Amino acid sequence: MMRLIIIGAGGYGQTIADIAKQSEKYESILFLDDDENLSYTSGKCSDYIKFKDANTEIYPAFGNNTSRLIWVEKLFSEGIAVPTLIHKRAYVSVTATIGNGTIVLPGAIVNTNCYIGQGCIINCGAIIDHDCIIEDGVHICLGAIVKGENRILSCKKVEAGEVVALRTYAI
Repeated sequence: MMRLIIIGAGGYGQTIADIAKQSEKYESILFLDDDENLSYTSGKCSDYIKFKDANTEIYPAFGNNTSRLIWVEKLFSEGIAVPTLIHKRAYVSVTATIGNGTIVLPGAIVNTNCYIGQGCIINCGAIIDHDCIIEDGVHICLGAIVKGENRILSCKKVEAGEVVALRTYAI
């Protein structure tokens, strides 16, 4: 069984822990955080390297897209596995590609022929329609809709409830 280390014990970190528990992939889930007032952490964020081994995945649970992507790339460069988590109640087309370190939360839809880059958040109820390209580090927020044939650039945030019309951003 695998172990998951979550860097960041805030709300997004708790969401990652929840989806990871439901996946039944991990024997243990630990948090690292720089907030010394949190009694349930196993160290500071910088302690991540102490946990590196073949049976451990590490996820940087930062809501800031640029910070999260920097951490994902740093972990990859150090040979540390970063999980891709897809909630069992999300729909991901068999023709879609989901990058490493991307999280797809409950009720999200990733439709036909979509490409989702690494370190993305596809939040609860978000819809990404056919033939979209979502570049690295993007956050598609709660209930946002990206209609077909759009390219969302790296580290962009599509806000909750926002609708990106068909072909707004050229592929």
